[in-house]
Amino acid sequence: MAHNKGLSLSNARSHEIYVGSEIRDSISLLDVLYSNAFEEEDIDSAVAKATEADFYRGAPPQWLNFCWAERTTSADKTTPFIKRDGYTELIKNIKKQCKGDLTSTIMLLHQPGSGGTTLAKQVLWDMRKTLRCAVLTGATSDIPAIAKQVIHLFTAGSQGHQNTVLLMLEDERILENLQDAIIKQIAERNITTHMPVVIILNCVRKAVIKQVDHDNSRHVILRTELSESEKQKFEEKQIEISRSYSNEHKQFHGFNIMQSNFCGDYVKETCALSGGVRKNRRPKNSQLLAFLSLVNAYVPGSNLLQSQCQAFLGPPDPIYGGPSFEQRIEPFTHLIVTFPARQGQDKHVRMAHPLIAEQCVELLAKAGVTRSDTARNFLTEFCREEVHNFLVQDMLTKREMGEERKDTFSRLIQDIEGEESKSNSVSVLQLASEKFKQNPFFPQNLARFLYIETRSYFKAEKWAKIAKDRDPKSSFVADTLGQVYKNQLKSRVHDPSISAHEILQLSEKAFEAFRDEERAAENEQGADMQDDGMTKVSRIFNNRGLFGYLQVANIVFDSLVSLDNNWQKVLTMEISADSFFIKIGQIKLFNYKSLISSLRDEVERKCEFFDGYLTYSKPSIEKNEPHYFQTDVKNCYHKYVGTCTPIHSESAIGVPLQKLKEEMAIAFPGLLSCLDKGYDKTHLRRITILWEEIKKEWEKNKDDDENKAAQNFILANIILSKVEAASPMLTPLPILRGILEINLLANFGNQTPEFYFLVLLLFWPEEYNKMGFNVDLNKCVLEMQDSYNNTYKKYLRSRYLRPLIFLGKGEGLSRLVHGSKIDNLLARENPMAGPEARPDFIAQKWSSGEVWREPSVQDLLLPVNGVVRQHRVFVCVDGKEIEVCADQRSKVWKSEDVCFHLGFTIRGPVAYGIQYSSHHGHDFNSGAVRSCTTCANVMESTNWVQVEPVAITKEAPMFSMSPPGRYECRVSGLRWVCKDHVSLQYQFSSWEPHREIMKSLGYKQGGPLLDVTIIAGKLEEVHLPHFACFGDDPSFKEKVRVLHVEDCGVFVEQVDEVTRFHVKIVHPSFSPKGVLVRSGFPVKAHCDLLLYQAKTAFLTLHAYLVPCDSSVEQAMKKKEQSYGYRSIRKPQPVKSLRMKDWFSLTTSSPSAEVKPPKMKLRYDNTTPNFFEVFIEDADVDFGMKLISDMEGEIVWDHTIQKGQKKIVSTLTKH
Repeated sequence: MAHNKGLSLSNARSHEIYVGSEIRDSISLLDVLYSNAFEEEDIDSAVAKATEADFYRGAPPQWLNFCWAERTTSADKTTPFIKRDGYTELIKNIKKQCKGDLTSTIMLLHQPGSGGTTLAKQVLWDMRKTLRCAVLTGATSDIPAIAKQVIHLFTAGSQGHQNTVLLMLEDERILENLQDAIIKQIAERNITTHMPVVIILNCVRKAVIKQVDHDNSRHVILRTELSESEKQKFEEKQIEISRSYSNEHKQFHGFNIMQSNFCGDYVKETCALSGGVRKNRRPKNSQLLAFLSLVNAYVPGSNLLQSQCQAFLGPPDPIYGGPSFEQRIEPFTHLIVTFPARQGQDKHVRMAHPLIAEQCVELLAKAGVTRSDTARNFLTEFCREEVHNFLVQDMLTKREMGEERKDTFSRLIQDIEGEESKSNSVSVLQLASEKFKQNPFFPQNLARFLYIETRSYFKAEKWAKIAKDRDPKSSFVADTLGQVYKNQLKSRVHDPSISAHEILQLSEKAFEAFRDEERAAENEQGADMQDDGMTKVSRIFNNRGLFGYLQVANIVFDSLVSLDNNWQKVLTMEISADSFFIKIGQIKLFNYKSLISSLRDEVERKCEFFDGYLTYSKPSIEKNEPHYFQTDVKNCYHKYVGTCTPIHSESAIGVPLQKLKEEMAIAFPGLLSCLDKGYDKTHLRRITILWEEIKKEWEKNKDDDENKAAQNFILANIILSKVEAASPMLTPLPILRGILEINLLANFGNQTPEFYFLVLLLFWPEEYNKMGFNVDLNKCVLEMQDSYNNTYKKYLRSRYLRPLIFLGKGEGLSRLVHGSKIDNLLARENPMAGPEARPDFIAQKWSSGEVWREPSVQDLLLPVNGVVRQHRVFVCVDGKEIEVCADQRSKVWKSEDVCFHLGFTIRGPVAYGIQYSSHHGHDFNSGAVRSCTTCANVMESTNWVQVEPVAITKEAPMFSMSPPGRYECRVSGLRWVCKDHVSLQYQFSSWEPHREIMKSLGYKQGGPLLDVTIIAGKLEEVHLPHFACFGDDPSFKEKVRVLHVEDCGVFVEQVDEVTRFHVKIVHPSFSPKGVLVRSGFPVKAHCDLLLYQAKTAFLTLHAYLVPCDSSVEQAMKKKEQSYGYRSIRKPQPVKSLRMKDWFSLTTSSPSAEVKPPKMKLRYDNTTPNFFEVFIEDADVDFGMKLISDMEGEIVWDHTIQKGQKKIVSTLTKH
């Protein structure tokens, strides 16, 4: 490209900034598509036409292809570049993500040869003016370097010129690591941004596209099948091409295959090889065709270098006057394409289309040139170890994901086995193992094939050991040897003649192999473990050694017990092995005494590991553990541990401990998962009693495990409270806190993560209940994180930490919500889903974030306020800020106030469902709109988006809205829930016409009367405001009704739910509605003291004492403003007041005069209904107090400041 002004990048305002060589050099791993690409140069039409012809033949698209198509289309010379149907969806998803998270991913899943890469690059070309588009072309092994370059591209041009990067990626394996590395870079560099940093367009070739792929809204699918509209576009383009390329278009196989809707007949006709193919003494060009066909059929998108192909063909070389490469490969030239990679690099060579490659492989096989022949020939005659290692590795070892699970072997190995023989598959893998002498994966896969397919266990053992020798530090390579022994054992135990000695002999080898693997896994995160390009250091902890050990233990138990039932007592250590061996006369079994005597303890230790591993974490937020995994662990535990007490246990608490083991509630994770297992209150009562008994015994004996018992006892109480909140077995919360206080005072540091977990749950501040013992929660969180890092981080480093407990509404233990409760609520949302589909449904709700928008979840959990600052999240509680983790780090980018739900993992507190205060342009109400100490324990529904009416007119205030959600009108207090678009209008109505009927029915008004009309859409719920305060009265719901006014009369309805300030009606019909409270008992009301100041020479105040009713407040405001009065805003009384009680208003000013001296609290408009305060000398601050005459108690006490008396403030709703 020519650069008269230089290359430019777009910024967020769609302007361009020019970048120098320094920036260009800092992004060398990226093929950046500059916003002014080709604009400063005259394109040679011959070069452009040749590039276009290469593309139609089957070469990958170049940026010049899109530019040339754009220019010729604008000049009306050609039809537009064809956009496949996924184009619009991709653009839509990208634009949506431009308003989304810090980093995000869109998946383009495309079947090989369907045009996925072309579509992705086409989207990049069309968005180059609005986003900074780039393709990752460099080596993917150095992920931190890639992340730095992405950030360089985002920040290029200084603070005001940042812009989102649209990064095309074709390596799914690095996706998660790359996103983490980018977020880490953002945080380390403290980048401030109000836009996403990167949107990753991940192009994944996938032969089999599953239903779950379609269900994901961020997946765009491209198949080898054209829609009717696409067929029409291709037909029009074909006519145009045949005119422009009259002599060449018949060999434009890349285009023609797609135009024919990937027709097999066209491919067969194209690949018909003239003159046939000989198996022996084939010419080099024929062999090269076979190599390219095999490589492109089994590793789509791959290629060979032209220089390597030329070297294989041999002299004469074109540079010495020999024929060109294209001439050398005749008559197959039209089946093969050559194309440049990046400027100055060697050309690449590949087949014109994957379907052509597959067809050629089939034709060659029919002619006697089998897949295994070609593979062996390719390995011996073409491959160079340093060049083709990874290409051959993908071809021979990469397993594709099928409909249900991963294939057992690579497609090529499976096809050789199916079309030829198992021995040929072995031959190819063995040759690769010998060719690439440093690579451990070829002998590893050879060993797998031998033990799975041919059951040649001794040969498999040999190659598994070779693989292990090549990479002795890799636990994943070591796993294969253990699998060989395990499968050999599994095969042998079906032989009726097998003896206990042979079972133990084989199992001993398997156990030792899996122990070796476990040791390797433990050391796999050390500083000396480096990614050298061949040996990959996995970011996950390899648990297969532990799991394999348990699988072998299961086989040993079942097979030995089948020989003699007494083996069960031996293996569970109910009886001694010595006496049993003597009894049966098997002295040689004494050789395995140490193995047998250690089995129970080893199984218990490994099952304890998995107890925490599976309870505290899962593979990812959208992926669950395979079902068999937990089943195998559970079965092994029950066989060895959960049946009887071992003979060496002489402790006084041996029996209760064994009972807990039988319940699988012996450890903290097991207790936590009791609700997941469906334990009822009988189970949980028994468990709580047992832990109390053990706790007392260990405290008496000053046992080292005293703290563990105390923690488990506390947790048992928490879990029991989830199924029996009023259980007589529950220990009072202050006593539970006291148990922890002792340890906190003795040793705040060096505790387990479980200890700090309990401290956070029990000492997290409550709104109205102050604790006598104050805990430094910030210090507790830091200690918990350190403890987690030392205890669990190595094992859970790549896994998603499950939220174990959430902070809910209420107080004490009742506010702790077990994570399983959320899953149960989600399952009820989809009752049609069967048991197998339900986990995937729930996982999808979590991964998409929809879980936090579910009304049932929002009503259950308590939202908390927080703030994001420098990419860190803090929860604001009890006047302090406590740093918490974000469930999704990509959502933490803007520094401002947030609201979220607080959950607790084994690492510490976590913010879930983070909502910014500027979300949708509305405020997010995170709690009750007012406070009242009288009814602090009554549930209040939260998570409402605060909205202003669009217009307030004489006729009605109206609010029109589009998105579904949960809304509260600031003016009226009306709340509503909608799942679809809705528009509604509402206005206050008068109670006067209905007073007599209400009186006859025994009710009085409890809030405003609202006339609501639905203009469009449907409401799921409506929440009507009320002012009644019910304190701790459990029967308050029975005292509340709703007045429903219709043309045919007045009706009284029951309500679905009563909260502190609203009543809920589900699926409401509409007409005027208002809350009624039953007459005949004293009613307390949430009240306001509304102050208005007159424009007079001396200070005149009107003070209205009224129930909290928006209609009354609006009427007072209108009345006072008409007299020229201005409002002075002060907090409401902090407790409710009894209706019809008398109250006095006093001031601290000696010159003040208050009339009347006292007033009765009432709802009607009897005159006078306000205190009038006169103060001649109001140049100083003065206090005002409202006093209850009945109790003599001050119920409202505030200061009117000198400056406040001059301020004009706007009256707003509480």
